[in-house]
Amino acid sequence: MARTKLPKKAVDSYTIKGTNKVVKVGDTVLMRNQELDKPPYVARIEKMWADGRNNVKVEARWYYRPEESIGGRRQFHGAKEVFVSDHIDTQSADTIEGKCTVHTFKSYTRLHNVGPEDYFCRFEYKAATGAFIPDRVAVYCKCEMPYNPDDLMVQCEACKDWFHPSCIDCTVEQVKMLDCFYCTDCSNDAEGDKNALSNGKDSPPPEPKRHWMWAIWNEGRFYCHSPLHAPVLTCSGGTAYADGGWCVEF
Repeated sequence: MARTKLPKKAVDSYTIKGTNKVVKVGDTVLMRNQELDKPPYVARIEKMWADGRNNVKVEARWYYRPEESIGGRRQFHGAKEVFVSDHIDTQSADTIEGKCTVHTFKSYTRLHNVGPEDYFCRFEYKAATGAFIPDRVAVYCKCEMPYNPDDLMVQCEACKDWFHPSCIDCTVEQVKMLDCFYCTDCSNDAEGDKNALSNGKDSPPPEPKRHWMWAIWNEGRFYCHSPLHAPVLTCSGGTAYADGGWCVEF
């Protein structure tokens, strides 16, 4: 005789064992990693119920750390960055170790103090294909890298682009002491304007500057694009792209 399948019972909340912290649907949590030397998994609770034996189960949507993704960790990834994924599993609520907060990228950059339970997310991640949404982010500085909130950057007063201290031959301490900063291009333009005026000539309109670029992830590499680029450019690897971009290996 077949056993009767016991019905599920809706559960409003779950108290993490050994604590007074209460988890509800929609909360982000830390879940025990089977590899004890690895950090806990980050997940968002989508559903919660108790089985016929009163064991609480949760439907967890996983956040991937950069090193857990197909592309791996990149230089611009923050230490507390995670990607919300389309990967959903059913887990025992007993594997929940604690609660955490996954901030938006903008709200994370405004935090005065980042605690151990603070994370941020700026990408959706397709676990099966390794694709990201959005598939492009703004890049800055001479190195043309996306912004890493863990790294100090200084803004040029003229073009408003942002630069890493190491990319302008400065230390972090030197940058912190600056009252204002002008990048090399803007400093040279200002000097050229002065020379033109001293010669009694009208200064020609300045060439438009690249204030930003986009990095597009495609097939394991990033392609950078700017609306100010010429129709065809050659990338560092020697490949020309008709859409005005070039390959950037991170």
